Amino acid sequence: MPDDANSSPPESGVHFAYLLDGQGGGRPLDAAAARAWTPDQGVLWILLDRSNPGAESWLRDVARLPELVREGLLAEDTRPRAVNTPEGTLAILRGVNCNPGAEPDDMVSIRLWLDPTRVISLRGRRVFAIDDLVNNLGRGVGPRSPGSILALLADALSDRMRDVVGNQEELVDGIEDDLIGGSAKELRLRLAVPRRQTMTIRRYLSPQRDMLSRLTTETSTLFGERDRVRLREVADELTRQVEELDLLRERSTMIQEQILAQASEQMNRTMYILSLVAAIFLPLGLITGLLGINVGGLPGQRDPHAFWFVCGALGVLAVVQWMIFKKHRLL
Repeated sequence: MPDDANSSPPESGVHFAYLLDGQGGGRPLDAAAARAWTPDQGVLWILLDRSNPGAESWLRDVARLPELVREGLLAEDTRPRAVNTPEGTLAILRGVNCNPGAEPDDMVSIRLWLDPTRVISLRGRRVFAIDDLVNNLGRGVGPRSPGSILALLADALSDRMRDVVGNQEELVDGIEDDLIGGSAKELRLRLAVPRRQTMTIRRYLSPQRDMLSRLTTETSTLFGERDRVRLREVADELTRQVEELDLLRERSTMIQEQILAQASEQMNRTMYILSLVAAIFLPLGLITGLLGINVGGLPGQRDPHAFWFVCGALGVLAVVQWMIFKKHRLL
């Protein structure tokens, strides 16, 4: 089931709402039912559209969240982090952008407020990891508690991150294979894509790993032992992905150095050839320049064979220079 299957009217700011049954399933609610929800009905999971003005009023008037929590959920620029308070936990996750036509390094943000009876999540663009959880709810194998929503969401984001990291490796492998005989300009342009994406993804992946690792050691009652085990596994997977990104960054740097070295070697070879050509033609040009000055007394002015004699002498001089360069291994 797509994540917009139970969308409420856009003016409400509510994208969907589910009432968890505690067994892996959930019942969809419309915006009115979500507004009338009470904790005795069960755990509520609601997704708000952060770009909708109604989301702010929902957080303030319906959810009645503290101002600092609302600011954290609605902030424009965020990095992965988690803040535990006596009332609940504010968590911010990042994932790769899997929307059609989007670049993977254009990371999407998921903001969550978790307390014992509800999860309020916000997103600006579609997050396919949320689709996975909603589909699992429809099959009865979805999250059972607020803590499991965060753990399963982090796991789904990590799965898609793994595919993107694998694609970056394939791009770098292809560039390495084309190093011999490839155009330096073309290779630099191709290398710029994985280098940029790798740096951007790692920028968010590293703090997300640290945040999930810290959650496994927190004493919050929101996370059961099963949730902590899943969070620990996700943190380990993110550690491996960060290490792979670091390796890709080092490989990209080495490839860049090799491309620059090849370009420098080609330029040096060209300059060397030009220097040899100039060295050969310098004495020839000097001689022809002397013979071309417009003064009296030049030898052979009245000799009809003087031109051919000079051409032959210049040819012999060029051959002698070539032999000298060859003897000294300059050619």
